[in-house]
Amino acid sequence: MSDQPDSSPNPPESTSSDATRNGGGEGGSRAGAGFETLLGRVVIERGLVSPDELEGVRNAREDDPEGSLADALLRSGFMTPSQVDRLRTELESEKSTARIPGYKIIRKLGAGAMATVFLAKQLSLDRLVAIKVLPRRYNDNADFIARFYKEGRAAAKLNDPNIVAAYDVAQSGEHHFFVMEFVDGETVFDRISANKRFEELEAISVTRQVGSALQHAHARGFIHRDIKPKNIMMTESGDVKLADLGLARALSDKEAAEAEAGKAYGTPFYISPEQIRGKVDIGPQADIYGLGATLYHMVTGRVPFHGKNPSEVMHRHLKDEIIPPDQVNPSISSGLAQIIEMMMAKDPRDRYRNAEELLEDLDEVEAGRPPRHARSAMDIASVVSSMSADAGAPSMNAPRREKGDTRALNLAMIAGLVLSVLVNLILVAVAVSNT
Repeated sequence: MSDQPDSSPNPPESTSSDATRNGGGEGGSRAGAGFETLLGRVVIERGLVSPDELEGVRNAREDDPEGSLADALLRSGFMTPSQVDRLRTELESEKSTARIPGYKIIRKLGAGAMATVFLAKQLSLDRLVAIKVLPRRYNDNADFIARFYKEGRAAAKLNDPNIVAAYDVAQSGEHHFFVMEFVDGETVFDRISANKRFEELEAISVTRQVGSALQHAHARGFIHRDIKPKNIMMTESGDVKLADLGLARALSDKEAAEAEAGKAYGTPFYISPEQIRGKVDIGPQADIYGLGATLYHMVTGRVPFHGKNPSEVMHRHLKDEIIPPDQVNPSISSGLAQIIEMMMAKDPRDRYRNAEELLEDLDEVEAGRPPRHARSAMDIASVVSSMSADAGAPSMNAPRREKGDTRALNLAMIAGLVLSVLVNLILVAVAVSNT
């Protein structure tokens, strides 16, 4: 990805869409013949047929020279119609993508509704890269294409070891593509799916590295807006990379903020309350909330809020309090639980002001000390009010207290609360002085 004008190299050689769609015979168009060759290779690689079986199917086609290999595989029962359709779509994409100049496609890494990602070699630098290709069905959607290029340009402005590097974003023929650093590893979501949850120290390490990435992005005026386990990559060596800036927005982009007002952008399980409400003035605290929800998922093995549908999940982000993570998983420390609860405060003003504060607390907890910024909150006014109400409103059967007794009890309770606060402040001061 790079911050450069859209490039439009010469379009790749056109293909016959009818021949490709219908499979084509070996004596048909080049597109049909290409599909036949690729299909033969892929069905063997995936174990759908053996080389001898494929040879037998090809020999049987001598009686029907106009028929396609796909038809022959269907008649022989080696493939189903849905398998053929999926392979045809995949191979057409691979074949078209292979025409991106300067890159050699190696294999598909994954696919979703919004893009297909391929592993490729950048020929000029002899290095592996990942190429995200926009599906052709979005070619008529100007807004979607603009967002695709905006993602590439945003990523190109960020240069941090914990953010997936962007190399290029451009167009080749009818394909819009985005070249980025290839991260050989798995996502946090993959790890949760395999192991259910993370150990505390590993979760702190991952969160610290993502926090460092956010510190860099926020300092350069960008918010990610889609922090979640699937967007965090981990290598075998323990390096963590934040990926997918598809929803990233410049803090200074007031026009985009106003255009998105009232709309919820993000992933329901990890979205912040202010994103749900479509606030215009969304800031770094939204990313801290998303990272907090991700950390919650990492250490508990479950998302903070469940629901029958996205709307219900988002409503719970707005109204429900989370179950304290150390109640879900008693093996995590109270310090880490306090950090998560502060990260996921409903009001952005009650969260960490920035990623630097979060990193400080993670370091403290990892070292076995209490966090500096996150601690159990005590609403003295509400507690005193509640206690006073209880003391001043005895039951009908309780003996009547004299005014002096009630006043003395209230003063004793207030003194106890003040003493408790002073003890907490002394403990924090000692922890800070020890550092």
